Amino acid sequence: MKFIETRLPGVIRIEPAVFSDDRGYFMETWQARRFSDSGIDLEFVQDNLSDSSKGTLRGLHYQIRQPQGKLVRVVAGEVFDVAVDLRKSSKNFGEWVGEILSAENKRMFWVPPGFAHGFLVLSDTAIFEYKCTDYYAPDHERAIRWDDPDIDIEWPLESEQQPVLSPKDAAAPFLKDAETYT
Repeated sequence: MKFIETRLPGVIRIEPAVFSDDRGYFMETWQARRFSDSGIDLEFVQDNLSDSSKGTLRGLHYQIRQPQGKLVRVVAGEVFDVAVDLRKSSKNFGEWVGEILSAENKRMFWVPPGFAHGFLVLSDTAIFEYKCTDYYAPDHERAIRWDDPDIDIEWPLESEQQPVLSPKDAAAPFLKDAETYT
């Protein structure tokens, strides 16, 4: 298993060892000792799964209290996955990093606490799985606009394409108006 730092310290792309033969494949998706040795030494308390159609954009989500670290991966399909640093004390505040995650490339992405997270579905459908380091706390859930010009995420949208958003995500504030971490 390879743990590869992205340009945002703490956000890590994980490339599991995949063992394939004529029956299919096998891979480890979580192993406490390996992750701990690579700096991801938090307890996971909740697993989530979503099924979304092409063009759906979920995010950018975070919890202002009970912040969640998320270990994310795609079980079927393909997404563009994004992490945004929301820690005002960070020299990378407001910066983003993105990765293509797919059932084919089998990559995982570690989004630490203190970051907003979101993804855009690129395939007809995508099944997205993630482990969280804290419980879902709806009273503390926050979102930032997916198209905030101060963050300027380069979403791989087709020309003139608008993503499919939830009403909550469509009404999310810009970063300059959002509650963030210290």
